[in-house]
Amino acid sequence: MPTTQRSGVKATGIDAVYYTVGDIDGLTKFYTELLGVEPDTTWPGRLAEWSFEDDSAFGLYKTEDGSSPSIRSGSVMFAVGDIKAAIDAAKARGTTFHDGGELTDTPACLMAFGEDPEGNQFILHHRKQSGA
Repeated sequence: MPTTQRSGVKATGIDAVYYTVGDIDGLTKFYTELLGVEPDTTWPGRLAEWSFEDDSAFGLYKTEDGSSPSIRSGSVMFAVGDIKAAIDAAKARGTTFHDGGELTDTPACLMAFGEDPEGNQFILHHRKQSGA
């Protein structure tokens, strides 16, 4: 079996997850309302980024031609303390959830799968405590 040569670089975590979007202003408003906080980094008409207490970040980047990517893949998990309240608040703003926002209950977490107005998927996510 062949061995794999390592590059000598070791990733230590994820600094940010970004979506490439067409409507930067509309999606900045959507995620500001969803996350309950203003972005802390902006480049008007081009970029918005939210930083979190764990030093991770989520951002939006507008394509140069203003178009929305035609292929969607991946998603981002947003940690929330009260997942049911977060789902209810997002639904009240018209957010679309897969399965109507029903919770997916796994041994490690609770999740609800939604999408933004351009079809990018996101997950409202709540980790269960160890031993719970």
